[in-house]
Amino acid sequence: MHYTKEEEKTPFWKRLLFSRTLAGKNQSRKIAYIAVMTALCIATNFFEFKFLDNQFSLTITVALLTGVIIGAVFGFTACVLGDFLGFLANPAYMYMPWVGLSTGVFALLSGMIFNGFPCEKKWAVWLKLFGVCIVTFLVCTVGINSTGFYFYNRAMGFSTAVLDYIASRFGGDVSFWGYIVYRLIFKGQIWNSVFNYALFIAILPSVARIKALKLKIS
Repeated sequence: MHYTKEEEKTPFWKRLLFSRTLAGKNQSRKIAYIAVMTALCIATNFFEFKFLDNQFSLTITVALLTGVIIGAVFGFTACVLGDFLGFLANPAYMYMPWVGLSTGVFALLSGMIFNGFPCEKKWAVWLKLFGVCIVTFLVCTVGINSTGFYFYNRAMGFSTAVLDYIASRFGGDVSFWGYIVYRLIFKGQIWNSVFNYALFIAILPSVARIKALKLKIS
């Protein structure tokens, strides 16, 4: 499905604001799409499962799809709002704003990469998929989410498990990068990321074939 001449001339900021799915829709339909994706983001707060002592969720996959389907800016808004409303519906733990921020930036970056830079080359979709995985992992998982937990735990006091892990492998106090290794490797967050990226790559082509969405992923 190729871009029309009118779509190719669309300013960059409009491609960030409105995905191809939302472009041309009236106001009520745009709101409906955003509401549906926000509801889906809320639902992911209630769905987690364990495998080999590692905690898995679908948060990253849904956030990445949200950015592609409704656009970078509204995808960011839907994910941040969905995380907050999900907390209000299920306040099992204290609200951690950096978690919602990282989820929103997942959508923001995926929306920017897939909607902001149209290209008709067949290899473009693989370049975009690779770019989304690398950039969002560094910016969101490491740069926002893990950093937020590091400063939170440093302020509240690191658990015995963290202190023992760092002492046995690095010695000394808990450094930022030591905590990153603990969270990603020992706590298995790296496997949750790998699982979500693999799922995103697997299902995106099928989602793009849904005619009503009019997605263009290359």
